[in-house]
Amino acid sequence: MATPAAVEGFSSLRLLEVTPWRKVSRCHRCSQGIGSDLKVTGVDFLKSQNSRLHHTDAYNIKNLVVRRGQAFQIQLSFSRDLKASDKLALRFGIGEKPMKPRGSLLSLNPRREPDFSGWQISIVKSSGKECLLSVTSSPSAPVGIYTLNVKTGTNIYKPENGAIYLLFNPWCKDDVVFLDDEEQRKEYVLNDTGCIYVGSAYSIYNRPWNFGQFEEFILDACMYLLDKSNLRLNSRRDAVLVSRAMSALVNANDDTGVLLGNWSGNYDKGTSPLDWMGSVSILQQYYKTKKSVCYGQCWVFAGVLTTVMRCLGIPSRCVSNFNSAHDTDENLRVDIYLNEYGEKLNRMSLDSVWNFHVWNDVWMKRTDLPSGFDGWQAIDSTPQEQSQGTFQCGPCPLKAIRDGDVYLPYDSKFVYAEVNADKVYWVVKKVNGRDKYYKISTETQGIGMNISTKAVGRDAREDITAEYKFREGSEEERKSMQKASSFIRPSGLGIRARFAATTAVDDGDSRAGVLHETVSKSGLQLEITNTEVLYPGNPLELAITVKTSTPGSWTINLAGSCQLQSYTGKVEATLGYVKEIVKLEGNSEAKVPLKIAADSYMKTLASVEDEVLIHITAIAEVQGTDDKLTKETTMRFEYPPITVQMPEMAKLNTDFACSFIFKNKLNVPLDNCKLLVEGLGIFKMAAFDQGDVKPGRIIKSEIICTPTRVGEKKIVAKLTSAQVKAISVEKAITITE
Repeated sequence: MATPAAVEGFSSLRLLEVTPWRKVSRCHRCSQGIGSDLKVTGVDFLKSQNSRLHHTDAYNIKNLVVRRGQAFQIQLSFSRDLKASDKLALRFGIGEKPMKPRGSLLSLNPRREPDFSGWQISIVKSSGKECLLSVTSSPSAPVGIYTLNVKTGTNIYKPENGAIYLLFNPWCKDDVVFLDDEEQRKEYVLNDTGCIYVGSAYSIYNRPWNFGQFEEFILDACMYLLDKSNLRLNSRRDAVLVSRAMSALVNANDDTGVLLGNWSGNYDKGTSPLDWMGSVSILQQYYKTKKSVCYGQCWVFAGVLTTVMRCLGIPSRCVSNFNSAHDTDENLRVDIYLNEYGEKLNRMSLDSVWNFHVWNDVWMKRTDLPSGFDGWQAIDSTPQEQSQGTFQCGPCPLKAIRDGDVYLPYDSKFVYAEVNADKVYWVVKKVNGRDKYYKISTETQGIGMNISTKAVGRDAREDITAEYKFREGSEEERKSMQKASSFIRPSGLGIRARFAATTAVDDGDSRAGVLHETVSKSGLQLEITNTEVLYPGNPLELAITVKTSTPGSWTINLAGSCQLQSYTGKVEATLGYVKEIVKLEGNSEAKVPLKIAADSYMKTLASVEDEVLIHITAIAEVQGTDDKLTKETTMRFEYPPITVQMPEMAKLNTDFACSFIFKNKLNVPLDNCKLLVEGLGIFKMAAFDQGDVKPGRIIKSEIICTPTRVGEKKIVAKLTSAQVKAISVEKAITITE
């Protein structure tokens, strides 16, 4: 008999003790059927205790789900007592046609020495017609669905629900995804709710997101993606290759993957990216139809990829990079073109700066790289640029990005540029009928700001910028940039506009390599603020403050503009500008107002389906000096809140009411209002059409909830309308038995 500790801990030791055979009379032996063939009459997968120990009890699936490198137990029942001479083997097969030579079929015999596969099997207890076995898969076994059958002599028994799902194991020290922190494992593997940070660098807010990796059909959808990836069986062992393949398959570009991206502003043929509240309905729809779901943008891609990674057992987190550079030719430079009023000229830019971009980090050892690059790796499923002929990105070690080791795989140059590129501002003026470009300024610290993720174990933002880059201006940052620049072709400061053939360039500094900001003679500074709360329907009360800090009389040419833009930096409307000459003495400042009437932007708000942000750009030039400065900032509109009314606690399988209340405190009506609500383990996503909501009107929707799982659960609500695209709220409730 095995020791009690071995049974409770699912020991992976090969225990060969079998209950001794008793000496019995011939008649008694016949009555026991010992002379007959041994047949299996049943298999008990002991799902309750196995799944609890493997942290897989939350998966909504009938089959056994286990993690690799960790023992699980199976109870076999036989047609007669088991003899020492009986032949017994558990056969695990993966793929369509499992075969031993391919390594896709394993035959485990508890009475033989372990084979080279790394799997182990042992008898924990044998008593009469029952036998308790312990099976431990290899910590580097291919992940996927294994079919189990039991062979006794020439008989083969195929149990009902005999498919076993094998996942990566962050609890196993020998697995490459091992994460040695229980709180982090709870957050990055087991947490099925969370939030994604969006907005702009100085106006960050969160969007609640239901990852829902344990919901019905989600695990099967992930297994379908694994099969669809065409990864070789041997590659399914490798978290690096699996995460790279999933970054490709979550977008639809090359392979009819999960989500079709759409940044056009027209979502009539699908769901607006802003209407999704989580990954569940996306993956369920994809698995049901086997067709790409419409539509996604970066936070949706990142949310779904987080779900897929956590579902497969790879620790994952959503990462939001503010002022994220999309550097199309990886030269660490983004050119921004302005007219003389400071208005951005979209049509000329090859590169872009997104207000935010969301990707993922996944945790793993990098056995394919030199030592020192284990830990968090960046992956990105938003289709931006092709990598090895496919729209995929990563995994790329954060340490490689921080240290400037951009030669390391995968896609480190692209990710490095997203957080480190320089912005070069050009003013375009007409001279004798031709565009002439004047370089105004270079900003070396504006890209890759406030890199954010949800904190472990609490609903708060954690700033992880220091994991991606050294402090701006530090010696380490300078060395990192020099190293990275040695692997990236220098661009110089030549113009790279779409229509460069028709241009003349006034550029006082065309040196290649790392760019530097010039030292100001006047101590010129710019500051952009809003003087009133930015409610839709109200005038936008803005101000540009011009400052000088050194002795002298300074005359400053100031131009400032206000535009509406999408989060990718695309200008949706130009609202107005101010152009003034400001005179300052020494250390002083002047505030120049910029006021935009509500009528000039409300039509745009109602006509675009994306959430738009307020973008202000200011250009200042000090007369008689080379002092030039550009400053831009992005702000978001403020909205009235949604209130959720429900108890703090509820009992399992007992109904309770949840109410959602919204009062339109704006002075404009909200057309075609729709309320979306979802609560994992409580109720499926539901939508309430509310029609037009006039100023001052209160709307209330109620849903009766029946909790099906215990623990802390979250209810998420989102309100959309023609004018307001995304008011979100989440509220937690504790479900007890």
